[in-house]
Amino acid sequence: MIDLGLLFDVDGPLASPVSRTIRIESIRRDLVTLAAAGVPIAFITGRSDAFVREFVVGPLFDDGLAAALATPGARMFGVFEKGGSWAPITAEGMGDVTVDPTVALPDSIVADIRRLIETEYADTTFFDETKRAMISVEQRTDVPSAVYKEAQARFDQQAFEIIAAAGLGIRLGDREVQDAAGLVPFRIDPTIISTDIESVALDKDRGAQRALEYFAELGPLPHVWRSVGDSRSDYLMADYLHREGFDTGHLDVRPSDGVLERDYPIITIGDDIHDEATAKFLTHWVEKVARTVD
Repeated sequence: MIDLGLLFDVDGPLASPVSRTIRIESIRRDLVTLAAAGVPIAFITGRSDAFVREFVVGPLFDDGLAAALATPGARMFGVFEKGGSWAPITAEGMGDVTVDPTVALPDSIVADIRRLIETEYADTTFFDETKRAMISVEQRTDVPSAVYKEAQARFDQQAFEIIAAAGLGIRLGDREVQDAAGLVPFRIDPTIISTDIESVALDKDRGAQRALEYFAELGPLPHVWRSVGDSRSDYLMADYLHREGFDTGHLDVRPSDGVLERDYPIITIGDDIHDEATAKFLTHWVEKVARTVD
């Protein structure tokens, strides 16, 4: 068994930001191969469990994941909504989802944001009804990025005003309003295809910790870990691994946003970005597994 563990963001590194699916066959095949080789794999994403079940786990099962996870030592885990919910992934499929009730937004705010999308932004955006602990509104796939970006900027400001008017502490970029206790428990986080409204307690380092705790319950942890992401917040997965003393590296599949300085290696794959960079990264590790077996 190879000394390796992998943590993946989903959008960008695995699922194409255009199609929102794992369109590169080698990614699916190589993930199955690595799982069968005993590499613990976690998907740590802002996406919902429903999205991961349909667009990640389902296609991987079509490519043989059930048999791979039936192999002794195989481990896979999903952390959704940046740590707001999570579930094991086994040979039987995705297990029961656990939701952290302490990080959810009030139902009234959810209803207000849903109404805003339906009345003013339905031509560019849709409300993600599958989220359990956070609010996500996402770019429609038939809308050009430039059109969406203009609408997103207006929506973000309106959402900030709605939440602040309700008396909740909220942050958007450099703007923030505190609640009655002087706290700012929620933030608005724009991405390239969506805006998330979430608890400040949620982030990728929390998800990484959750995944490793699960893996440790099933067996010894590898010493070598690699995380893969396309945004600056994805570095938090590697930050957690590095703090815990693991041999850590982070693959940045969208370095044009600015590669962060860290005390562990930051990996880029030439001019390749998004899922094409991940495909080459996974091929490298599958070839290493093959050499180890030989």
